[in-house]
Amino acid sequence: MSVYEFSAKTMDREEKSLADYKGQVLLIVNTASECGFTPQFDGLQKLYDTYKDEGLVILGFPCNQFNSQDPGDDADILDFCQSNYGVTFPMFSKIDVKGEHAHPLFVYLTQQAKGMMTRQIKWNFTKFLINRNGDVISRYAPQTKPETLQQDIEEALQS
Repeated sequence: MSVYEFSAKTMDREEKSLADYKGQVLLIVNTASECGFTPQFDGLQKLYDTYKDEGLVILGFPCNQFNSQDPGDDADILDFCQSNYGVTFPMFSKIDVKGEHAHPLFVYLTQQAKGMMTRQIKWNFTKFLINRNGDVISRYAPQTKPETLQQDIEEALQS
């Protein structure tokens, strides 16, 4: 099994298969627009700009499960990300990343890579690095700044 077996709705409400990203390195992130970590959008966009031509794709999945820090609808979220941080990487429709209604992709991701104390996602901006074969190779805590992922991303791109 790999991430390529999952799909999710885009901000345009179209179902998008992650198989469309086969052969690329993915950084999958649960995001929020009103979180202390929201400025990480800037670092994520810089990573995307730096490595997209080498095969990196960042996939943002807004989530409102942590202190209601992403209360807007998809259009509001996308506008916020683009207006404030110049986000051009793919953003998906708002989802749950934990609990009974967790999106199957995030159920899979947390089964593949547990966090410090638990498999469950504990906060916004948890990040998962996926290799070109669709396998989870690393999980990063919310406080891990995107710019510190450069070496891991470069290694994944060269594999």
